[in-house]
Amino acid sequence: MSKSFKTFLKHTAKDYHNQSVNPPVVRASTIIFKSMQDIRKTQKKAKKDPTGGHYDYGRQGTSTTHILQKILTKLEESYHVFLTPTGFGSVFLSIFSIVRPGDEILVADPVYSPTRIFTENFLKEFNIKSIFYNPHDLKTLEKNITKKTKLIFVENPGSNSFEFLDLGKIVSIAKKKKILSVIDNTWATPYFFKPIKFGFDMSIVSATKYYSGHSDVMGGSLAVNRKVFNKVKAAEKITGLRLGPDDAYLITRGLRTLDVRLDRHQENAKKIAGFLSKYKNIKLLYPYKKNSFNFRMWKKYYSGASGLMGLNIKAKNINSVKKFVNSLKLFGYGYSWGGFESLVLHQEFRETGNRKFMNLSKNEHLVRLHIGLEDPKDLIEDLKKSLKHIK
Repeated sequence: MSKSFKTFLKHTAKDYHNQSVNPPVVRASTIIFKSMQDIRKTQKKAKKDPTGGHYDYGRQGTSTTHILQKILTKLEESYHVFLTPTGFGSVFLSIFSIVRPGDEILVADPVYSPTRIFTENFLKEFNIKSIFYNPHDLKTLEKNITKKTKLIFVENPGSNSFEFLDLGKIVSIAKKKKILSVIDNTWATPYFFKPIKFGFDMSIVSATKYYSGHSDVMGGSLAVNRKVFNKVKAAEKITGLRLGPDDAYLITRGLRTLDVRLDRHQENAKKIAGFLSKYKNIKLLYPYKKNSFNFRMWKKYYSGASGLMGLNIKAKNINSVKKFVNSLKLFGYGYSWGGFESLVLHQEFRETGNRKFMNLSKNEHLVRLHIGLEDPKDLIEDLKKSLKHIK
């Protein structure tokens, strides 16, 4: 019987042996066998079937992590999914798997600030050059491709500033030049966009965010195609970047309701966007304006939008913007996002990073909102009262 993915999420990984609708948490450092022959037999199976969950040591995983990998592999429509302890662990693994001293990597200018620090500063110490390209001018990507270029790194939409890139053009360039490509797809998850199916070699999702959905666990996933599997597998083995079984269980639990939550996040975000679009001093960084480049690029590649958005607020008095943020009652103040609750952050320089292609005037201020699962009427009322502080 063929099932939609929504049905698959609700019924997968049941443990009929223990009569449980959820898989058990199997914790293990030592994997025990009946004999030495049994160990060798398992090791041979692992060589023949490297994605089959044949383990001889706990660092490789347990049945709990393997179940999560199988679910995500189906969701991503990928060859395999690697699990890491944090979302940034997957960013690190994707890059570390491919680039070596003397190589070059092309990186989207509006990437997550830790990704920027890693590529711009840390890799430099290993003689790896990072070149940042303009998300709205891909000529800045093409003209910087050399024989040393090994990887194109995309984050879509851009971190905090929410630029949507022309993904089809990027994949086309990568394939034509025979360069590997990776995308941080945390904002949309493969529920709204499937990068591997589209043509990317690797796809990153911070499982800390929407996969978990409950703000109580950290983790990352790196989906890969067959072409890069062996490279990533080798890097994963040497770095020891593995997710633990307890975290895997919590992420699996969250995935059961991924579709329901993302649909509601999107519904609420659209209502908030409609309200905020009426304010002339606010430029809404969310795909709602139909004649905008961002909207066209979003509509071209995505089946939906999540609950994370940005506000570019024009105000002469920065303290009034901070007062707006601090007076919100239903929005928590904190990093991360993707949970059931609404969050707000005023973006200072260290959050936006050393951008090369983003120019904000002294009267423009970035605020990031994550629209949660509360009643949108209450969120709008909260925003309406607080926006009165902006001058």
